[in-house]
Amino acid sequence: MSVEQGRFEGMIRKGNITSIGSNSTGPPQCVVQPPGGWSRGDGRYQPHAPPQSGSMVKNQNEPAELVKRALDFKSQGTQCYKDKKYREAIGKYHRALLEMKGLCRVLGDPDTSKSPSSILTSISKSSLTEEQKGAVENAELECYNSLAACLLQMELVNYERVKEYCLKVLRKEGENFKALYRSGVAYYHLGDFQKALHYLKESHKQQPTGQSV
Repeated sequence: MSVEQGRFEGMIRKGNITSIGSNSTGPPQCVVQPPGGWSRGDGRYQPHAPPQSGSMVKNQNEPAELVKRALDFKSQGTQCYKDKKYREAIGKYHRALLEMKGLCRVLGDPDTSKSPSSILTSISKSSLTEEQKGAVENAELECYNSLAACLLQMELVNYERVKEYCLKVLRKEGENFKALYRSGVAYYHLGDFQKALHYLKESHKQQPTGQSV
């Protein structure tokens, strides 16, 4: 028996042969099924990816893990902003906010229109510590403030969106200098000069000497 024949018979005994065809000019042809079976993707058959265990999926949805991922994405966004990769930074900040909204769903509030920090404060029974809740609240405000900053660096600035992000911050921190100043800038470019003057005056009260934002 040849080496090839021995391998062929071994595969048959293991049940790994899915089909056998004949070829008039050569030896029998066979198709060997990989472990886990086949799946269809991109027009071709590909091996199934091994399924994730229930414990792995559960760990990914644990509140503490969601907090960690949110903070990690926010940190990545900050680094992208420092590197002047503003589009990448925007993506990272949005991912951080999505993780925070996912956290709220895990803790029992599926309303994604609400602010994650406001939901956390209203949930009495939570596996999060007060420190973790505070970290989420601060991260949420930083993400919105940073999103506004990124948009202001774009060639075509969406001032309506800048205003929207800044007002989200000001609803939680009414004296936030950066949000006040950027709100003033946004309202100015949107043609609402009265509100622009109001927010710029308020920002000047917070930091009379001015600051680059």
